[in-house]
Amino acid sequence: MTMKLPYKIAVLCYLFDARGRMLLIQRLNEPNKGLYSPIGGKLHMDEGESPAACAQREIEEEAGIHIDLSDLQLTGLASEHAFADETHWLMFCYEVMIPVSVTRTQIREGKLEWHDPATILELNIPDTDRHVIWPLFQKFRGQFFHVHIDCSAGPGRSDEGTKRRRQMPVQWRLEYPRPPKT
Repeated sequence: MTMKLPYKIAVLCYLFDARGRMLLIQRLNEPNKGLYSPIGGKLHMDEGESPAACAQREIEEEAGIHIDLSDLQLTGLASEHAFADETHWLMFCYEVMIPVSVTRTQIREGKLEWHDPATILELNIPDTDRHVIWPLFQKFRGQFFHVHIDCSAGPGRSDEGTKRRRQMPVQWRLEYPRPPKT
């Protein structure tokens, strides 16, 4: 059954420093309150903002640095069906192609921290990031991927009567690149 829910459009921004560490935010607010994720945010659709301009704005707002659009690479597109039974998400995944220096540690949305990419899966991150988006981002860095994730029976769903999230595998399919036909 198709769930009739609103769509939200957002960006995830992958920033790395000269040591190869990735900048993450431990979120103070929903979605994903208390979890680590790349910085990012919602597209200003009412203003006609482009996804790249949204990434540039979110990086400036959250990391406090200006990034030229020419230093952003669209690495992935992730669509999440029925996240928390509240909305569908369309997320543009951008990598900043130059090393950055960010000295901020606390912003309104949460705490900023640098992490070695090899330790990301040890952190408390959203299940869709753990099982799908982060592995695909690593595999397709410098390239492009598109994935569709069905959250209708998995992470992000609340247990009946509580706000506690269930930790369940999700169903997903890689829509690009397509596997070779046999």
